[in-house]
Amino acid sequence: MTTTSTHDLFEVLDASDFSFTRRAWVAASPARVYDLVSDVSAIGHWSPNASDVTFDQGAGPWVGAWFSGRNQKDGREWTTRSQVVRADPGAAFAFVVGGAENGIVQWSWTCHPQGRGTVVEQSWQLLRLDPVLGTTRGDLDALRDYMTDSAEATLLAVAQWIAETPAG
Repeated sequence: MTTTSTHDLFEVLDASDFSFTRRAWVAASPARVYDLVSDVSAIGHWSPNASDVTFDQGAGPWVGAWFSGRNQKDGREWTTRSQVVRADPGAAFAFVVGGAENGIVQWSWTCHPQGRGTVVEQSWQLLRLDPVLGTTRGDLDALRDYMTDSAEATLLAVAQWIAETPAG
């Protein structure tokens, strides 16, 4: 009889298999959408899972900046540290949970003009396997599906926010 350890399960999984991109059209310019999504303190307005997100003192939406945020899922709550890895005003914003050097997940936003608005894309990519996220394909598929639902809810909330909040 052969036994399989957690480490062995990771050997047959590839982190790059766990990703998605969702998109929505919003009635705003790419610059306005970028300003909204790169203001990490506003994430709590849209995300069903994140709150109390703040840049470190003196930091802002630029590459290398760090921020912290509180997350919740299934009755659990935890704090994450993330680092901005892309900041192209009006075009793209991305951060890695855990930092650029050894992060676990990358979230990214891209903005593409379309007609009188913007197609905004939100992507999630598992960067490396970690038992805290799950140890089986089923665990990681469930996590990706959960995050997909979260991203769809976030995009809808961003679109609604834009529709209801005059540009300032």
